Amino acid sequence: MNYNLIPLAISVLSLGVAFWLAYDVLKRGRGDQKMQAVADAIRVGANAFLKRQYRTIALITVVVAIGLFAAYYFSGNTLLATSTAVSFVMGALSSAVAGMVGMSISVRSNIRVAAAAHQGMGEALLVALRGGAVSGITIVSLSLLGIAGLFEIYSLFGFEATQIPSLIVGYGFGASLVALFAQLGGGIYTKAADVGADLVGKIE
Repeated sequence: MNYNLIPLAISVLSLGVAFWLAYDVLKRGRGDQKMQAVADAIRVGANAFLKRQYRTIALITVVVAIGLFAAYYFSGNTLLATSTAVSFVMGALSSAVAGMVGMSISVRSNIRVAAAAHQGMGEALLVALRGGAVSGITIVSLSLLGIAGLFEIYSLFGFEATQIPSLIVGYGFGASLVALFAQLGGGIYTKAADVGADLVGKIE
């Protein structure tokens, strides 16, 4: 039995659970027209923010990946240079996908939580927890899928288990870098939204 496939199976199963939770949240009611108008405006703003932020992150990722490749390549280790750069890009991509899924489901679940609150606190809490679980499960599942997938690929190429960690260390670096920039950008975006809402509230 190939025990290396167990983490892959668990990650795929977890993504299936996240998909089911997202489906359960998105099929719920969105409230009245006024609620939907506010939610649609938030969704448009969030999409614009994501598009602009990830365009910048993609550029930084490419530059850092080239820098990592060059650093290892000129030290005389072509294999480590290639594997580190590839795993770095894969980690960054996984983190970016997790961020987009999290933002998308958060924006869409907010209005459904507000609408469910009309039916009771329990129903609103259920929708909120399931909406948040989608993001959490997706992040962990993609991380496990990426690391286990890279480990299995290198195993198929004949590398020893003790050699593989040094070849895929770039995965964690790429995922952390994207998460860092996303957090910084998200904080700036949130503060701008708070200031804007405060000004509108004072005017109104």
